[in-house]
Parts: sequence; C-alpha cells; structure tokens
Amino acid sequence: MTHAPNPRSETGGETPMITLASVDKHFGDFHALRDICLEIPRGQVVIVLGPSGSGKSTLCRCINRLETIDSGEIRIDGKVLPAEGKGLAKLREEVGMVFQQFNLFAHKTILENVTLAPIKVKKMSKADAEKKAMALLERVGIADQAGKYPAQLSGGQQQRVAIARSLAMDPKIMLFDEPTSALDPEMVNEVLDVMTSLAKEGMTMLVVTHEMGFAKKAGDRVIFMADGAVVEDTDPDSFFTAPESDRAKDFLGKILGH
Repeated sequence: MTHAPNPRSETGGETPMITLASVDKHFGDFHALRDICLEIPRGQVVIVLGPSGSGKSTLCRCINRLETIDSGEIRIDGKVLPAEGKGLAKLREEVGMVFQQFNLFAHKTILENVTLAPIKVKKMSKADAEKKAMALLERVGIADQAGKYPAQLSGGQQQRVAIARSLAMDPKIMLFDEPTSALDPEMVNEVLDVMTSLAKEGMTMLVVTHEMGFAKKAGDRVIFMADGAVVEDTDPDSFFTAPESDRAKDFLGKILGH
C-alpha cells in the first residue's frame, strides 16, 4: 500500500497537506527541533521513529500548535499556522491528535465524549452529533460501549474512543503521538487495527510510534529523527532493510534485537 510512489518526489503540483520550512524549537538551552524541512502530501501515512528525546513528540505538538516554534514556518493544507485566535481554533479542528494518554472526560459517557466538540464547536444538533458519533464508535468497534464511562473501559477501548472523538471533527490530518505506549500488550493491536484501516481509507497521518510491525505494514514513509533533526526520510522497506545512517542502524539494532 503506497499512495506516493516516492516519498521524496514532488506532489504533482498539489498543495502538500503539511509543510514545515526551516522549523526550529528550543526549550531553554535544549535545541528540540533543528531546521526541520518536510512536505507531507495528502493521504500519506508518515511514521516518525527515533530514540527518546529526538524531537518526535515535539514535532507532533508543533504541527497543531500545542507548542510554538521559534523560527521557520508550518503550513496546513497551504495555510500558515496562526499563532492564536479564531484562525488557530479553526485549524485545530482540521488536525486531529491522539496522545499516549486518552484525555477523555471521566464524568461524561463515551457517547458524550465523542459528541461534545461537534455540538459545541461545530454547532451540530445533538441528534446529528449522536448519529455521527455512533457511526464512528461502530467504525472503531465499540458502539456497544456508548453508554458507559471511560473508567469502565479497557485502555485499548479508551484509546479507540479517543480516535473516534478526533474523527468526529472531520479532520484533514490525524497526528498520533505514541498512541499505544500506555497500553497493555494485548490491547495494542486493537488500536493499531483501527489506525491501519484509517490509513487504507486515505487519511493523512503522522504517527510517532515504536510499533515496527505497524510502521512496515501501514506506513508509506519513515522519518527517522535524532537530536532534533531528520536523519533519514525514506520508505519503510528501505529503512528497515538498508538504513543509511549509523544512528538508524544503532536504533534498529536495539529495537529489533529484542
């Protein structure tokens, strides 16, 4: 499954869904992102790999402006990321994000968690929002849990609710920041299966993960980061069989050696 024949190729005149141009980010003296330049075309599934502290999560958080950048430019579907205000809120609707932690509202039912933003932000009627939410919960395999509260669900189920909640806003892009790292091993695949089906449907996705099987199966492209910089940018097959940099070889040796 590849949407883009060559990750480095031009997008055929189409505006990239995500563009980062010379992006830098510091936390105090720590240089978290170093001169990041990336173009991600519509429908591409990009897997971001790298050791801890390499800048993967920061990259994700800068793309939907949870973190501000020091210099450079980020565009979503051709539009420059606004710093604040209504423009930023509008853009956040277009960029769904799923974190390690599920961030569900504990005092609201699963259905209420998924309908909240469409009703409040998109001014959708309660009936329409619930109909849409039920279709999404069906899609992620937990429609039968709609009346329960988050604490009554397993971690894998809660993460699938978090994905459904993001999809309820009809995002153009989905960002996943290590969505399975807080889950027990037996729950990981149920979340990855939902993500794989999203990838097959053509959702533009940026996925920070340590799940190498998912990277090989669902990814169109692998970006390997180290020390805040993009070290390799290639297709999964090339990355896993013939990594070019010593950093990537070392990383794969540690991960695949277990």
